[in-house]
Amino acid sequence: QVQVVESGGGLVQPGGSLRLSCAASGSIFKFAVTGWYRQAPGKQREVIAHITSGCTTNYADSFKGRFTVSRDNAKNTVYLQMHNLKPEDTAVYYCNVRYSTSADYWGQGTQVTVSS
Repeated sequence: QVQVVESGGGLVQPGGSLRLSCAASGSIFKFAVTGWYRQAPGKQREVIAHITSGCTTNYADSFKGRFTVSRDNAKNTVYLQMHNLKPEDTAVYYCNVRYSTSADYWGQGTQVTVSS
């Protein structure tokens, strides 16, 4: 069983930045497609970005420019750098690690609150 753990969330003022981390267990992390999602209160979970094993990235249009996804395969970790945060970015942020349709793992989420 792969364990996925997000960290780095917290309270930040509007206009601020945060970097989220997602650490996954296992020796084949480098082969995984990883993604960041978020779910705001009362809303459906939405995709932010994906990054492949070869570090090809794909962003949802609404996150291009402010959010950057990256990964360090040596550390089994994927990151989400967020800039110019807005109150509407308040949500629980989730990491997904996928090896196949039947090997798809989620973390417990990390809360990001943007408020003054």
